[in-house]
Amino acid sequence: MKKLDGKVAVITGGAMGNGFGIAQVFLKYGASVAILDYSEGLETAVNNLKKDGKVFGYKVDIRNKDMVHEVIDDVVNKFGKIDVLVNNAGVCRLENFLEMSDEVRDVHFDINIKGTWNVTKAVVPYMKKNKNSSIVNLSSVTGPRVADPGEVAYATTKSAVQGFSKALAVELVKDNIRVNSILPGYILTPMVEAMSKLSDPENPTAVIDGIATAIPMGRLGTILELGELAAFLASDESSYITGHEFVIDGGSTLPETTTMGV
Repeated sequence: MKKLDGKVAVITGGAMGNGFGIAQVFLKYGASVAILDYSEGLETAVNNLKKDGKVFGYKVDIRNKDMVHEVIDDVVNKFGKIDVLVNNAGVCRLENFLEMSDEVRDVHFDINIKGTWNVTKAVVPYMKKNKNSSIVNLSSVTGPRVADPGEVAYATTKSAVQGFSKALAVELVKDNIRVNSILPGYILTPMVEAMSKLSDPENPTAVIDGIATAIPMGRLGTILELGELAAFLASDESSYITGHEFVIDGGSTLPETTTMGV
């Protein structure tokens, strides 16, 4: 028996990057998966995943709470329940604080915080009907642990996700709903590639290489490695874990300095 057999999982932002990796791993372990995404690549992603198991895609803007509730109701009508929610959808745009428009700030707040809030609020009433359920929120090392210039909006929202996870874990523990968060470091995703282009439009590859040299493991993580961690937190293997954060960063937040030491 696979560790996610019989479980129904909702994954936001599952059409690419970390979300796609999480969906791949969940399907490998026997889960049925509903992907919520606004990307034009949603249909292609779902078609690519169908060979691995039962998966449906919903094109939805998670900022629209009415749309979110309609979609979640449809997921339950199709699958009969929701056991796992992975709040993965998020955005990051690099801009200096004083130059950042309210529009760019609000995109981060509306998707990374309000979107996560909307989906969770729609799913939890169904989860309360289960014997046990799991929510996995994608925070980041950026904000709770570290930050680079231009990441003020992103760091603020990912710190908020961390607080959201802990408070929700305390509130929902009586309902046998566990809530944990993942703090990824640099995983090789389209978001990281886009950020590298913003950092150095002329040579984004040099940015990626520079990131890798600063990571003790000497490389960026993969979406499947992150998916394995999410699958553990979604499964009964982590049945006594709630309200905690799990860093997956190849050791990048370990060094105190880049010059001191033997």
